[in-house]
Amino acid sequence: MNPLGTLRAGGRIGLGLAAIGRPAYITLGRELDLGPDRTVTELERRAHQLLDSARASGVRYFDVARSYGFAEAFLASWLDSRGIPGGELTIGSKWGYTYTGGWRLDATVHESKDLSAPTFRRQLAETRELLGDRFDLYQIHSATLESGVFDDGPLLRDLTALRGSGVALGISVTGPGQAATIERALRTGIFDTVQATWNLLERSAEPALRRAHAAGVGVIVKEALANGRLTTRGGVPALIEYAQDRGVEPDAVALAAALEQPWADVVLSGAVSPQMLGSNLRAVEVAGHPAADLSGIQLDSADYWDRRSRLAWN
Repeated sequence: MNPLGTLRAGGRIGLGLAAIGRPAYITLGRELDLGPDRTVTELERRAHQLLDSARASGVRYFDVARSYGFAEAFLASWLDSRGIPGGELTIGSKWGYTYTGGWRLDATVHESKDLSAPTFRRQLAETRELLGDRFDLYQIHSATLESGVFDDGPLLRDLTALRGSGVALGISVTGPGQAATIERALRTGIFDTVQATWNLLERSAEPALRRAHAAGVGVIVKEALANGRLTTRGGVPALIEYAQDRGVEPDAVALAAALEQPWADVVLSGAVSPQMLGSNLRAVEVAGHPAADLSGIQLDSADYWDRRSRLAWN
């Protein structure tokens, strides 16, 4: 029950709303993109504008989560206001983190993680209250081996029951242990998709993602721009030069590197404006093989995740 299978012909770039559904996130230069007005009303307006642009550009997969502030609510109000018919879009959400930032930039803690069965039940009800039956995929948010989700009998029964109702199940993974988590998830046989970080700096999950794809599991690539580190702001000389030679911005090259992977079904853009999305979508114009040509910029996985952990919410 892979909900991504019908998307390949219609466009493989999806849109994630992590950075537009709440006032703070860990993207480089975000203060330049959003400015000081980050009220709920203003971000909802911006989200609707971005979603309109994405839909008009052929984007058909949209990714939200309970912890992305009001992302589910913004998506729901956009679907309602535009009268978008069921079946036109594929929507995935995630449970497991709770947004605790209180709509503040200076919050001490922006989100808290709990992958227990009670949290799943509560958050599933919250997602349904906003989206009704308009979500196709429900994912465990940032599953790890240490979280114990694969050994939690009550949780696995609840997940299996949801899958039996027609909603596809997925996991998103994080950290230097992504590959091991994916392999463990595949052994359960109940997950239809996996969402993982893969980019020009962090490629350690690639063998596991290749095996997932071969097993018929849909693959969603997140953080293809490494939270802004693979844009002009990241200042990676080889990437910037490669992009200049092809007449595009570095973000397009980084997304193109993910799109060229035969195991990738959907690659997420985390754009917060139509202009940024337009630059991201130019990835389809990039010729050559950036993943191979830019292999020299790859980081050790532990180093990559250590640097990510030190990015500031802004």
